[in-house]
Amino acid sequence: MPNLWDISPPIQADSPVFPGDTAYAQRWTAQIAPGVPVNVSAFTMSPHVGAHADAPLHYRQGAAAIGAVSLEPYLGICRVVHALDGAALVRPEHLRHAEPALPARVLVRTRRQSPRGWTPQFSALAPETIGWLADRGVRLVGIDTPSVDPADSKTLDSHQVLLARDLRVLENLWLDDVPEGDYELIALPLKLTTADASPVRAVLRALR
Repeated sequence: MPNLWDISPPIQADSPVFPGDTAYAQRWTAQIAPGVPVNVSAFTMSPHVGAHADAPLHYRQGAAAIGAVSLEPYLGICRVVHALDGAALVRPEHLRHAEPALPARVLVRTRRQSPRGWTPQFSALAPETIGWLADRGVRLVGIDTPSVDPADSKTLDSHQVLLARDLRVLENLWLDDVPEGDYELIALPLKLTTADASPVRAVLRALR
């Protein structure tokens, strides 16, 4: 069994994004050559590409940007919980087997294998599931799909429960082959002072 799981999908030009969002693109501003000692690149992308942390600003005008939120929820003991029955919405009954005594961070694995391209058919978290987790002391939820809300949602009901209950969220995690159980989560967002989200390099470390 490995000691470290990298649960971040690769970020590259063909990384899936929501339709209309900014895909990853890179160009070279300097390349090693006579008189040029280094390679230097520039890139553009949405902060929602790959594994990322949403800020409250993403779903409420005037709320906190990602650089203003506490780092504490993104670092510490977490529980990976499997909900692999293919439900469009993960409800509390899909997670009850992971009780009792949930830690402050819960990551939900819904896929046996993550797709390599965009698909709008993915599992999301029902709003009542966010509330159920919050009632049990959970402060951060994560999911292995692009959003905790369905792709066609215009009201973002689950995001609104995150806001109301002051939970943090990680999306687009890559939980393929990660067994259920407890781990140390390390998934720190960048200190982007005006951004609505941040990429994270999310990893799980085996508990000693």
